[in-house]
Amino acid sequence: MKSGTNLEKVLAAGNFAVTAEVGPPKGTGIAGVQKKGAALRTCCDALNVTDNQTAIVRMSSIAGCILLKQLGAEPVMQMVCRDRNRIALQSDVLGAVALGINNILCLTGDHQKLGNHPTAKSVFDLDSIQLIDVLRRMRDEKKFINGEDISGEVPLYIGAAESPFADPYEFRIIRLGKKVKAGADFIQTQGIFDVKKFAAWMEQVVARGLDKKTHILAGVIPVRSAGMMRYMKDHVPGIDVPGELVARMEKAKDAKEEGLQITLELIEQVRKVPGVHGVHIMAVGWEDIVPVLTQKAGLLPRPTV
Repeated sequence: MKSGTNLEKVLAAGNFAVTAEVGPPKGTGIAGVQKKGAALRTCCDALNVTDNQTAIVRMSSIAGCILLKQLGAEPVMQMVCRDRNRIALQSDVLGAVALGINNILCLTGDHQKLGNHPTAKSVFDLDSIQLIDVLRRMRDEKKFINGEDISGEVPLYIGAAESPFADPYEFRIIRLGKKVKAGADFIQTQGIFDVKKFAAWMEQVVARGLDKKTHILAGVIPVRSAGMMRYMKDHVPGIDVPGELVARMEKAKDAKEEGLQITLELIEQVRKVPGVHGVHIMAVGWEDIVPVLTQKAGLLPRPTV
């Protein structure tokens, strides 16, 4: 075991993993995080806490992770390279481990121009692939980037994200391979709506043996309106939404119920794709649907390992 986290144990045992996301508030109130964590802790193996997602200032990921731990939920701390140099990144890793946070998802980060401080100065001292390698060295070699020794153990379960359909499509499998080589223990993908296209990408993953070296969790985004579905189809990079799904949502008498049904179908389909080891449910602003989804999809109770 590299970290001894629940997520690592679930995946190592060959169980189909379930993770979800908890977005921290744009303020100091903790009730929202606590409510989401309490609702999700029994239906998920671990919960991601986003790190100033879409470059919008929010409560820190590390603080959100501590709040989840206090509830008995297992956190995955997201860490973006946009806002920190290598000194701060390594320092935050040490702090997280000292506080019992051992799952870390490495992300390059959305550009600051997309957020609410567009004139902020970006850092990008490292990218996500380099950060994965840094965390692997900290864990396995107990070394900082400069070669100095780290005192004490650094148990980590290292995650990364991947967008199978982002341009240029032909390089996505190469980028995944680099992340796995750098030391990514698990991968959470961008939201999947075109399962046929995703299955074709996973064929490349399996052909290269990457599914034996890492754990792929397919991203699933519950959609509750036709407008949201159209927006993702037209404006969100890396998401490929078939027109037939948009049409289903537009024709539905009850958009939320149709969105739930579509999501259940997607979960059922990705579970059958060879090489997929779990799902990552991104129910932004609709977290209370996750317990319903996991129940109806036959993913409960979660394994105890």
